Amino acid sequence: MEQVESRHYFVPSPSRWPIVGAVALFCLALGAALAVNSVAAGKLGLLAGALILIWMLFGWFGDVIRESLAGRYLGREDSSFRWGMSWFIFSEVMFFAAFFGALFYVRVISVPELGDELHKLLYPDFSASWPLLTAPGLAANYQAMAPWGLPAVNTLILLSSGATLTWAHWGLLSGARRQLLTGLGVTVLLGFTFLGLQAYEYAHAMSELGLSLASGAYGMTFFMLTGFHGLHVLLGSVMLTVVWLRVQRGHFSAQHHFAFEAVAWYWHFVDVVWLLLFVFVYWL
Repeated sequence: MEQVESRHYFVPSPSRWPIVGAVALFCLALGAALAVNSVAAGKLGLLAGALILIWMLFGWFGDVIRESLAGRYLGREDSSFRWGMSWFIFSEVMFFAAFFGALFYVRVISVPELGDELHKLLYPDFSASWPLLTAPGLAANYQAMAPWGLPAVNTLILLSSGATLTWAHWGLLSGARRQLLTGLGVTVLLGFTFLGLQAYEYAHAMSELGLSLASGAYGMTFFMLTGFHGLHVLLGSVMLTVVWLRVQRGHFSAQHHFAFEAVAWYWHFVDVVWLLLFVFVYWL
């Protein structure tokens, strides 16, 4: 009987959530297109898409949680979940690799080329050094973000959050519930603290340094890389909060806790990306 069950793979009943997610993405795309063209209905489309997407996430993940608690998932499902999360993180690696590639292309190829003798005839005041403090066709100058202020503090915060999450994992494996809850709670607090400090850093960059997305190649790469990373920190913090709430309800054991592991993988990935950002965007 055990051999028959070990070969079983749970197939859920048809779900409405994929079509709900498609509707949400359509509303978001349409709303964004209308918003950038200053159409009033664009904001409503964005709001509707965001609300539908949140509804889908709560509903779909809620179904998965209920199926897991009901004992529907055996060994093969766990393996599928692990492969799925692994490929998702790989896609995120490629996502950030594209933006880092753009940064390196600008710094190694485009900027030196704009500083050669031929281009000096077109841009005589252009200085081919990074970070750029001006750009061809850009009247207003701007300043680069220094690495040893808030960026260094945020680096320490994220590294600490990785340590507290690992400590919480040890607590889960050893059955130390207080350690698990404390470590997870501190990790969530550190994640949202990081976001708050990054929002303050952005306000400082725009008001004091004159830095924005329109500030040439430096401003573009700075905000694109750090902004998308901040979005990932927000997503990871929300997922950690959900896991913390599930721990409160006793959903995990030392043997079965893949949801915890998946979020931990994601969070450590976010930590590594930030270290690369600190080195190549802020420091070098």
